[in-house]
Amino acid sequence: MSSPATPVAGASGPLENVAGFIAHLRANRLKVGPSETADALTVIDEVGIGDAAALRLALKTLLTGEREEWQRFDDLFEAYWFARGRVRDMARPGPRPRGESSRPAIWQSAKSEGAPDGGRAGEEDREAANRMAASRANALRRTDLRHLVDPELIAEAERLAERLARAIVHRLSRRRRAARRGAGLDIRRMIRRNLPRGGEPLERVFRVRPDRPVRLVVLLDVSGSMRVYSRFFLLFVRGILARWLKADAYLFHTRLARITSAFADRDPLVAMGRLSLMADGFGGGTRIAGALATFNRLYAREAIDRRTVVVIMSDGYDTDEPDVLARELGRLKSRARRIIWLNPLIGWKDYAPVARGMAAAMPYIDLFAAAHTLEGLAAIEDELARL
Repeated sequence: MSSPATPVAGASGPLENVAGFIAHLRANRLKVGPSETADALTVIDEVGIGDAAALRLALKTLLTGEREEWQRFDDLFEAYWFARGRVRDMARPGPRPRGESSRPAIWQSAKSEGAPDGGRAGEEDREAANRMAASRANALRRTDLRHLVDPELIAEAERLAERLARAIVHRLSRRRRAARRGAGLDIRRMIRRNLPRGGEPLERVFRVRPDRPVRLVVLLDVSGSMRVYSRFFLLFVRGILARWLKADAYLFHTRLARITSAFADRDPLVAMGRLSLMADGFGGGTRIAGALATFNRLYAREAIDRRTVVVIMSDGYDTDEPDVLARELGRLKSRARRIIWLNPLIGWKDYAPVARGMAAAMPYIDLFAAAHTLEGLAAIEDELARL
């Protein structure tokens, strides 16, 4: 299918147009989401828009993962970027297709007819703003959360924490692994593997959904020593629970409270209000062993099976005896598939788990990782993907 040298000019900036293209693909049953928007922008930047055919092939390889998606991609690409052919399959509701009068461009061409200099300058301003926003988000992801004091940055980091968690769950739900046999072809891996043969698909690669744990249990420490981190962790947990198929969340300080139902409310203000009532004692002392004992006694039988990952988010400071903590973690370990302990202190210089409680817990932990930044929290995705 032939294409002009470059896509048609439009009024929107590149980020909006690519996001619209991803939404267009998703409305036509392709399994794409927010992470693919960033990947597509990277591909566009690397390939350029001088050769639409090369760009289409690059995006096709990136954004399709099944044979049927591969076969339909060209029509969907032409329909969105050039308003040609069958614009949209209406099998699923979605945004209305873009008409001829509002066809998007990847970015504005300097030689486009009727494009005033002011329009290009405005687009360049939008691109610069987008780059600044992305740079600011990346900086926030790497900043130790205890160093955030500006209310505007704190609010932005809180929003980013929840969006980050939702993106992790979305990507995990779509991720597949290569296999010799399977229901669908892994087009991307098959193309790469057959490049030495001129791209001819002589060696087939399939992809299957791995048998990952279907349950997730999060235990969050909201004691005084965790105050500077727990507000961000709460929203991260909320983002996970909003999308995970089977998940439970609990707060603990001197006692344990199940908070899964509070996060079920779509209004964040109402949810946080309910949460405050349920978490009476927020910011007080810490009894990790006592909280785990309560969980094991009241909730573990129903909440945990051999396909459950337990995530404990705590600095490990415990007023209970270390042998009690070890005993309760041992009981938890006997039921769960994996225990992950995220500790914000690991990111501090010269930290070592020498506190009595933390030292007693170490033999029962499968992964002990830092959580002082949003980037550290995001690292849990790789661990869950390996299961």
